[in-house]
Amino acid sequence: MSLNDPQWGKRPGSGGGEGPPDLEEMWRNFNQKLNNLFGRRRRAGGGAPGEPPSLKQVGGGVGLLIGLVLVLWLASGFYIVVEGQRGVVLTFGKFTEVTDAGLRWRLPYPVQTNEIVDLSGVRTVEIGYRNNVKTKVLRESLMLSDDENIIDIQFAVQYILKDPMDYLFNNRRPEDTVMQAAETAFREIVGKSKMDFVLYEGREQIAVDSQKAMQDLLDRYKTGVLISKVTMQNAQPPEQVQAAFDDAVRAKQDLERQRNEGQAYYNDVVPKARGTAARLFEEANGYGQRVVANAEGEAARFKQILIEYDKAPAVMRQRLYLETVQQILSSTSKIMIDAKAGANLLYLPLDKIMQMSGAGGLPEAPSVPQTQPSDVAAPATGARSRDTLRPREREGRP
Repeated sequence: MSLNDPQWGKRPGSGGGEGPPDLEEMWRNFNQKLNNLFGRRRRAGGGAPGEPPSLKQVGGGVGLLIGLVLVLWLASGFYIVVEGQRGVVLTFGKFTEVTDAGLRWRLPYPVQTNEIVDLSGVRTVEIGYRNNVKTKVLRESLMLSDDENIIDIQFAVQYILKDPMDYLFNNRRPEDTVMQAAETAFREIVGKSKMDFVLYEGREQIAVDSQKAMQDLLDRYKTGVLISKVTMQNAQPPEQVQAAFDDAVRAKQDLERQRNEGQAYYNDVVPKARGTAARLFEEANGYGQRVVANAEGEAARFKQILIEYDKAPAVMRQRLYLETVQQILSSTSKIMIDAKAGANLLYLPLDKIMQMSGAGGLPEAPSVPQTQPSDVAAPATGARSRDTLRPREREGRP
Protein backbone atom coordinates (compact mmCIF):
# COMPACT_ATOMS: atom_id res chain seq x y z
CA MET A 1 0.00 0.00 0.00
CA SER A 2 1.33 3.43 -0.92
CA LEU A 3 1.78 6.17 1.62
CA ASN A 4 -0.46 8.39 -0.48
CA ASP A 5 -3.33 5.96 -0.10
CA PRO A 6 -6.09 7.57 2.06
CA GLN A 7 -6.74 4.21 3.71
CA TRP A 8 -3.15 3.98 5.08
CA GLY A 9 -3.01 3.76 8.85
CA LYS A 10 -6.64 2.56 9.23
CA ARG A 11 -7.74 -0.91 10.18
CA PRO A 12 -8.40 -2.87 7.03
CA GLY A 13 -12.03 -3.76 6.32
CA SER A 14 -13.49 -7.01 5.25
CA GLY A 15 -12.14 -8.27 2.05
CA GLY A 16 -9.08 -5.98 2.29
CA GLY A 17 -5.43 -6.98 2.62
CA GLU A 18 -3.26 -6.48 5.72
CA GLY A 19 -1.86 -2.93 6.27
CA PRO A 20 0.32 -1.06 8.80
CA PRO A 21 -0.93 -0.72 12.43
CA ASP A 22 -3.30 2.05 13.48
CA LEU A 23 -1.26 4.86 15.19
CA GLU A 24 -4.22 6.21 17.18
CA GLU A 25 -4.94 2.82 18.62
CA MET A 26 -1.30 2.32 19.58
CA TRP A 27 -1.27 5.68 21.44
CA ARG A 28 -4.48 4.76 23.34
CA ASN A 29 -3.00 1.42 24.34
CA PHE A 30 0.16 3.13 25.65
CA ASN A 31 -1.84 5.60 27.77
CA GLN A 32 -3.94 2.78 29.16
CA LYS A 33 -0.91 0.79 30.23
CA LEU A 34 0.63 3.88 31.87
CA ASN A 35 -2.58 4.58 33.83
CA ASN A 36 -2.78 0.98 34.95
CA LEU A 37 0.81 1.14 36.20
CA PHE A 38 0.26 4.28 38.28
CA GLY A 39 -3.10 2.96 39.44
CA ARG A 40 -1.46 -0.14 40.91
CA ARG A 41 1.12 2.01 42.75
CA ARG A 42 -1.64 4.21 44.24
CA ARG A 43 -3.60 1.19 45.31
CA ALA A 44 -0.48 -0.26 46.96
CA GLY A 45 -0.10 3.00 48.94
CA GLY A 46 -3.62 2.72 50.31
CA GLY A 47 -5.27 5.24 48.05
CA ALA A 48 -8.33 4.67 46.11
CA PRO A 49 -8.14 3.93 42.41
CA GLY A 50 -7.89 7.12 40.38
CA GLU A 51 -6.82 9.22 43.48
CA PRO A 52 -3.76 11.54 42.93
CA PRO A 53 -0.55 10.94 45.07
CA SER A 54 -0.35 12.62 48.46
CA LEU A 55 1.98 15.54 49.33
CA LYS A 56 4.11 13.35 51.59
CA GLN A 57 4.77 10.92 48.80
CA VAL A 58 5.68 13.69 46.45
CA GLY A 59 7.98 15.34 49.08
CA GLY A 60 9.85 12.10 49.76
CA GLY A 61 10.67 11.66 46.10
CA VAL A 62 11.80 15.27 45.67
CA GLY A 63 13.99 15.09 48.79
CA LEU A 64 15.66 11.97 47.51
CA LEU A 65 16.28 13.64 44.19
CA ILE A 66 17.67 16.79 45.85
CA GLY A 67 19.99 14.72 48.06
CA LEU A 68 21.31 12.87 45.05
CA VAL A 69 21.95 16.15 43.22
CA LEU A 70 23.65 17.61 46.32
CA VAL A 71 26.00 14.62 46.60
CA LEU A 72 26.92 14.91 42.95
CA TRP A 73 27.48 18.65 43.36
CA LEU A 74 29.81 18.16 46.34
CA ALA A 75 31.68 15.36 44.58
CA SER A 76 32.42 17.72 41.71
CA GLY A 77 34.76 19.64 44.05
CA PHE A 78 37.40 16.90 44.01
CA TYR A 79 40.38 17.41 41.68
CA ILE A 80 43.81 15.79 41.25
CA VAL A 81 47.12 17.65 41.08
CA VAL A 82 49.89 15.61 39.41
CA GLU A 83 53.52 15.75 40.56
CA GLY A 84 55.25 18.72 38.98
CA GLN A 85 52.04 20.73 38.89
CA ARG A 86 50.35 23.21 41.19
CA GLY A 87 46.65 23.84 41.78
CA VAL A 88 45.38 27.41 42.17
CA VAL A 89 42.02 27.71 43.94
CA LEU A 90 39.78 30.72 43.19
CA THR A 91 36.80 31.81 45.28
CA PHE A 92 34.35 33.73 43.11
CA GLY A 93 37.26 34.49 40.79
CA LYS A 94 39.63 35.71 43.53
CA PHE A 95 42.83 33.88 44.48
CA THR A 96 42.53 31.76 47.63
CA GLU A 97 45.41 29.29 47.83
CA VAL A 98 47.97 27.18 45.97
CA THR A 99 47.77 23.41 46.43
CA ASP A 100 50.49 20.81 45.99
CA ALA A 101 50.37 17.44 44.26
CA GLY A 102 47.72 14.91 45.35
CA LEU A 103 43.94 14.50 45.61
CA ARG A 104 42.41 17.86 46.59
CA TRP A 105 38.93 19.21 47.30
CA ARG A 106 37.46 22.67 47.03
CA LEU A 107 33.95 24.04 47.15
CA PRO A 108 32.13 23.17 43.95
CA TYR A 109 31.31 25.56 41.18
CA PRO A 110 30.26 28.37 41.22
CA VAL A 111 31.64 29.04 44.70
CA GLN A 112 35.21 27.94 43.97
CA THR A 113 37.13 26.93 40.88
CA ASN A 114 40.65 25.64 40.33
CA GLU A 115 43.38 26.08 37.74
CA ILE A 116 46.11 23.48 37.14
CA VAL A 117 49.51 24.98 36.32
CA ASP A 118 52.30 22.74 34.99
CA LEU A 119 55.64 23.88 36.46
CA SER A 120 57.84 21.08 35.10
CA GLY A 121 56.85 21.18 31.44
CA VAL A 122 59.30 22.86 29.08
CA ARG A 123 57.71 25.31 26.67
CA THR A 124 59.39 26.55 23.48
CA VAL A 125 59.02 29.83 21.63
CA GLU A 126 60.47 30.20 18.14
CA ILE A 127 61.61 33.62 16.93
CA GLY A 128 62.39 34.24 13.29
CA TYR A 129 60.92 30.96 12.00
CA ARG A 130 58.06 28.53 12.56
CA ASN A 131 58.59 24.77 12.90
CA ASN A 132 61.46 24.82 10.40
CA VAL A 133 64.43 27.11 9.83
CA LYS A 134 63.50 27.39 6.15
CA THR A 135 60.12 28.81 7.12
CA LYS A 136 61.39 32.26 8.00
CA VAL A 137 59.52 35.18 9.51
CA LEU A 138 61.54 38.12 8.24
CA ARG A 139 59.74 40.61 10.45
CA GLU A 140 61.26 38.86 13.47
CA SER A 141 64.56 37.55 12.10
CA LEU A 142 66.13 40.63 10.45
CA MET A 143 68.26 42.57 12.95
CA LEU A 144 70.75 45.44 12.72
CA SER A 145 74.27 45.05 14.14
CA ASP A 146 76.55 47.69 15.63
CA ASP A 147 78.46 48.16 12.34
CA GLU A 148 75.16 48.81 10.51
CA ASN A 149 74.88 45.42 8.83
CA ILE A 150 71.63 43.46 8.54
CA ILE A 151 71.73 39.92 9.92
CA ASP A 152 69.13 37.18 9.51
CA ILE A 153 68.88 35.32 12.84
CA GLN A 154 66.61 32.47 13.95
CA PHE A 155 66.65 31.29 17.55
CA ALA A 156 64.53 29.31 19.99
CA VAL A 157 63.78 30.04 23.64
CA GLN A 158 62.89 27.29 26.11
CA TYR A 159 61.27 28.26 29.40
CA ILE A 160 59.44 26.83 32.39
CA LEU A 161 57.12 28.33 35.01
CA LYS A 162 58.39 29.24 38.45
CA ASP A 163 55.43 31.12 39.98
CA PRO A 164 51.87 30.00 39.16
CA MET A 165 50.25 33.12 40.65
CA ASP A 166 52.28 35.53 38.49
CA TYR A 167 51.77 33.34 35.46
CA LEU A 168 47.96 33.30 35.85
CA PHE A 169 47.20 36.78 37.13
CA ASN A 170 49.91 39.03 35.63
CA ASN A 171 49.82 37.77 32.03
CA ARG A 172 47.02 37.80 29.58
CA ARG A 173 49.00 36.02 26.82
CA PRO A 174 52.15 34.53 28.40
CA GLU A 175 53.57 33.04 25.19
CA ASP A 176 53.34 36.37 23.35
CA THR A 177 54.96 38.09 26.33
CA VAL A 178 57.91 35.68 26.28
CA MET A 179 58.28 36.06 22.50
CA GLN A 180 58.30 39.86 22.65
CA ALA A 181 60.75 39.91 25.57
CA ALA A 182 63.07 37.47 23.77
CA GLU A 183 63.02 39.48 20.56
CA THR A 184 63.66 42.72 22.45
CA ALA A 185 66.61 41.31 24.39
CA PHE A 186 68.14 39.69 21.32
CA ARG A 187 67.90 42.88 19.27
CA GLU A 188 69.59 44.76 22.07
CA ILE A 189 72.53 42.33 22.26
CA VAL A 190 72.95 42.12 18.48
CA GLY A 191 72.75 45.91 18.17
CA LYS A 192 75.78 46.21 20.47
CA SER A 193 77.90 43.62 18.59
CA LYS A 194 79.79 43.53 15.32
CA MET A 195 78.58 41.43 12.41
CA ASP A 196 81.57 39.05 12.41
CA PHE A 197 81.23 38.53 16.15
CA VAL A 198 77.56 37.59 15.77
CA LEU A 199 78.12 35.23 12.83
CA TYR A 200 81.23 33.39 14.03
CA GLU A 201 83.05 33.51 17.32
CA GLY A 202 80.40 35.19 19.49
CA ARG A 203 77.35 33.01 18.97
CA GLU A 204 77.54 31.27 22.34
CA GLN A 205 78.29 34.51 24.15
CA ILE A 206 75.34 36.26 22.51
CA ALA A 207 73.03 33.41 23.54
CA VAL A 208 74.18 33.67 27.17
CA ASP A 209 73.90 37.47 27.28
CA SER A 210 70.48 37.45 25.65
CA GLN A 211 69.20 34.83 28.12
CA LYS A 212 70.24 37.05 31.03
CA ALA A 213 68.60 40.10 29.45
CA MET A 214 65.37 38.13 28.81
CA GLN A 215 65.21 36.92 32.38
CA ASP A 216 65.73 40.42 33.78
CA LEU A 217 62.98 41.78 31.56
CA LEU A 218 60.50 39.00 32.46
CA ASP A 219 61.25 39.35 36.18
CA ARG A 220 60.62 43.08 35.93
CA TYR A 221 57.17 42.34 34.46
CA LYS A 222 56.51 39.60 37.09
CA THR A 223 55.53 36.98 34.53
CA GLY A 224 56.47 33.94 36.61
CA VAL A 225 58.57 32.58 33.72
CA LEU A 226 62.08 31.14 34.02
CA ILE A 227 64.22 31.02 30.85
CA SER A 228 66.02 27.67 30.75
CA LYS A 229 67.89 27.82 27.44
CA VAL A 230 68.41 30.01 24.39
CA THR A 231 69.57 28.29 21.19
CA MET A 232 70.67 30.18 18.09
CA GLN A 233 69.49 28.07 15.17
CA ASN A 234 70.92 30.10 12.31
CA ALA A 235 72.70 33.39 11.69
CA GLN A 236 73.58 34.63 8.23
CA PRO A 237 73.39 37.72 6.03
CA PRO A 238 70.18 38.38 4.09
CA GLU A 239 69.66 36.34 0.93
CA GLN A 240 69.98 39.43 -1.28
CA VAL A 241 73.66 39.91 -0.36
CA GLN A 242 74.57 36.28 0.32
CA ALA A 243 76.79 35.90 -2.77
CA ALA A 244 78.81 39.05 -2.05
CA PHE A 245 79.14 38.07 1.55
CA ASP A 246 80.42 34.61 0.58
CA ASP A 247 83.12 36.25 -1.54
CA ALA A 248 84.13 38.45 1.35
CA VAL A 249 84.22 35.45 3.67
CA ARG A 250 86.42 33.49 1.27
CA ALA A 251 88.81 36.44 0.95
CA LYS A 252 88.98 36.73 4.69
CA GLN A 253 89.64 33.02 5.02
CA ASP A 254 92.46 33.27 2.46
CA LEU A 255 93.94 36.18 4.38
CA GLU A 256 93.73 34.23 7.60
CA ARG A 257 95.31 31.18 5.97
CA GLN A 258 98.21 33.20 4.59
CA ARG A 259 98.66 34.87 7.92
CA ASN A 260 98.80 31.50 9.64
CA GLU A 261 101.31 30.20 7.09
CA GLY A 262 103.51 33.26 7.61
CA GLN A 263 103.26 32.87 11.36
CA ALA A 264 104.19 29.19 11.03
CA TYR A 265 107.21 30.08 8.88
CA TYR A 266 108.20 32.76 11.39
CA ASN A 267 107.87 30.29 14.24
CA ASP A 268 110.10 27.86 12.35
CA VAL A 269 112.86 30.21 11.15
CA VAL A 270 113.22 32.77 13.93
CA PRO A 271 113.82 30.30 16.79
CA LYS A 272 116.43 28.48 14.70
CA ALA A 273 118.19 31.76 13.88
CA ARG A 274 118.08 32.80 17.51
CA GLY A 275 119.45 29.42 18.54
CA THR A 276 122.27 29.65 16.00
CA ALA A 277 123.13 33.18 17.11
CA ALA A 278 123.14 32.11 20.75
CA ARG A 279 125.35 29.13 19.91
CA LEU A 280 127.84 31.28 18.00
CA PHE A 281 127.86 33.83 20.77
CA GLU A 282 128.57 31.16 23.36
CA GLU A 283 131.27 29.64 21.17
CA ALA A 284 132.90 33.04 20.76
CA ASN A 285 132.78 33.60 24.50
CA GLY A 286 134.26 30.16 25.08
CA TYR A 287 136.99 30.75 22.52
CA GLY A 288 137.84 34.11 24.07
CA GLN A 289 137.96 32.66 27.55
CA ARG A 290 140.10 29.76 26.31
CA VAL A 291 142.59 32.05 24.54
CA VAL A 292 142.85 34.36 27.53
CA ALA A 293 143.25 31.43 29.88
CA ASN A 294 145.96 29.89 27.65
CA ALA A 295 147.78 33.21 27.43
CA GLU A 296 147.62 33.67 31.16
CA GLY A 297 148.82 30.11 31.68
CA GLU A 298 151.71 30.54 29.24
CA ALA A 299 152.70 33.79 30.92
CA ALA A 300 152.63 32.15 34.33
CA ARG A 301 154.64 29.19 33.03
CA PHE A 302 157.18 31.50 31.45
CA LYS A 303 157.59 33.35 34.73
CA GLN A 304 158.17 30.08 36.55
CA ILE A 305 160.69 28.98 33.89
CA LEU A 306 162.46 32.32 34.19
CA ILE A 307 162.78 31.86 37.92
CA GLU A 308 164.25 28.39 37.47
CA TYR A 309 166.50 29.61 34.65
CA ASP A 310 167.96 32.27 36.90
CA LYS A 311 168.83 29.60 39.42
CA ALA A 312 170.54 27.14 36.95
CA PRO A 313 170.89 28.43 33.39
CA ALA A 314 172.76 25.41 31.95
CA VAL A 315 170.38 22.85 33.37
CA MET A 316 167.37 24.86 32.24
CA ARG A 317 168.71 25.22 28.69
CA GLN A 318 169.26 21.46 28.48
CA ARG A 319 165.75 20.84 29.81
CA LEU A 320 164.19 23.27 27.39
CA TYR A 321 166.07 21.67 24.51
CA LEU A 322 164.87 18.19 25.45
CA GLU A 323 161.29 19.30 25.89
CA THR A 324 161.35 21.05 22.51
CA VAL A 325 162.78 18.00 20.79
CA GLN A 326 160.21 15.81 22.52
CA GLN A 327 157.41 18.06 21.38
CA ILE A 328 158.68 18.04 17.80
CA LEU A 329 159.25 14.30 17.65
CA SER A 330 155.83 13.53 19.17
CA SER A 331 154.12 14.95 16.10
CA THR A 332 155.79 12.57 13.60
CA SER A 333 155.80 8.83 13.22
CA LYS A 334 159.16 8.34 11.43
CA ILE A 335 162.57 9.94 11.99
CA MET A 336 165.66 9.59 9.81
CA ILE A 337 169.01 10.57 11.42
CA ASP A 338 172.04 11.14 9.19
CA ALA A 339 175.47 10.46 10.67
CA LYS A 340 178.06 12.77 9.12
CA ALA A 341 181.12 10.64 9.95
CA GLY A 342 180.07 7.20 8.69
CA ALA A 343 177.38 8.09 6.12
CA ASN A 344 174.97 5.79 7.95
CA LEU A 345 171.26 6.52 8.21
CA LEU A 346 169.55 5.80 11.54
CA TYR A 347 165.81 5.01 11.33
CA LEU A 348 163.52 5.33 14.36
CA PRO A 349 160.07 3.68 13.85
CA LEU A 350 158.14 5.88 16.23
CA ASP A 351 154.80 4.66 14.90
CA LYS A 352 155.61 1.14 16.05
CA ILE A 353 156.86 2.46 19.36
CA MET A 354 153.63 4.43 19.89
CA GLN A 355 151.52 1.38 19.05
CA MET A 356 153.48 -0.74 21.50
CA SER A 357 153.27 1.90 24.17
CA GLY A 358 149.50 2.11 23.68
CA ALA A 359 149.17 -1.69 23.85
CA GLY A 360 151.28 -2.45 26.91
CA GLY A 361 153.95 0.10 27.68
CA LEU A 362 157.14 1.50 26.18
CA PRO A 363 159.35 -0.87 24.11
CA GLU A 364 162.62 -2.15 25.32
CA ALA A 365 165.90 -0.49 24.27
CA PRO A 366 167.12 -3.35 22.02
CA SER A 367 164.05 -2.93 19.76
CA VAL A 368 165.41 0.30 18.33
CA PRO A 369 168.69 -1.01 16.87
CA GLN A 370 166.89 -4.02 15.30
CA THR A 371 165.38 -1.73 12.69
CA GLN A 372 168.60 0.08 11.87
CA PRO A 373 169.78 -0.54 8.34
CA SER A 374 173.45 -0.28 9.45
CA ASP A 375 173.09 -3.49 11.52
CA VAL A 376 171.81 -5.41 8.54
CA ALA A 377 174.10 -4.05 5.83
CA ALA A 378 177.46 -3.67 7.64
CA PRO A 379 177.66 -5.04 11.22
CA ALA A 380 181.34 -4.25 11.42
CA THR A 381 180.81 -0.55 11.18
CA GLY A 382 178.33 -0.34 14.10
CA ALA A 383 180.96 0.55 16.70
CA ARG A 384 182.43 3.18 14.47
CA SER A 385 179.08 4.70 13.89
CA ARG A 386 178.37 4.91 17.62
CA ASP A 387 181.79 6.48 18.19
CA THR A 388 181.01 8.99 15.51
CA LEU A 389 177.68 9.96 17.13
CA ARG A 390 179.13 10.50 20.62
CA PRO A 391 181.07 13.70 19.74
CA ARG A 392 177.91 15.11 18.07
CA GLU A 393 175.86 14.50 21.21
CA ARG A 394 178.57 16.15 23.34
CA GLU A 395 178.66 19.12 20.99
CA GLY A 396 174.92 19.46 21.04
CA ARG A 397 174.78 19.58 24.84
CA PRO A 398 175.14 23.04 26.43
